[in-house]
Amino acid sequence: MTITRQDAWTQDEDLLLAEVVLRSIREGGTQLSAFEEVGRKLTRTAAACGFRWNSYVRKQYQSGIEAAKKQRKELRKKLGVHATHFTNELTAYQPETTNSLSIQDVIRFLEQYEQTPLNSDLQAEKNQLAERVEELKKEADALKEENSELKNKLRAKENDYKALIEIMDRARQIVSFQEERK
Repeated sequence: MTITRQDAWTQDEDLLLAEVVLRSIREGGTQLSAFEEVGRKLTRTAAACGFRWNSYVRKQYQSGIEAAKKQRKELRKKLGVHATHFTNELTAYQPETTNSLSIQDVIRFLEQYEQTPLNSDLQAEKNQLAERVEELKKEADALKEENSELKNKLRAKENDYKALIEIMDRARQIVSFQEERK
């Protein structure tokens, strides 16, 4: 039996609660699962976490909640995923035994999941992003090289300018020396 806490909430605990709940909202999870996760981390009950969220923390994060919901909606729209996609996929999978999952059941599920169109779409997007990163690295290297060349040209121009100024100063000295002699 685990001992649950009954002491006051700290700011760090409130922050953890908010982060986990907002992440859950963004990723399409339930608040209850977030409360359970936070409860395990803080040795508090899920009910205590839910009460704290609803009575105090939620009020401080209204804009964060709206932003998380918007992100969730955009992500679903981008991926073409309905709200219940993952939930339906997991509940539709029936292991061979109803009492427990074997490692073979888990492996079979993961192999089937790997073949889903969503996973291949994510892999394709990952590959495109990796290519884009490589392109940007090459572009950054080219810009660094160009920057170095331009710095060298600038130093050469500055040296030429200093030499010109020295020549002009000498010419003025010669002219003023000649005028003094007259």
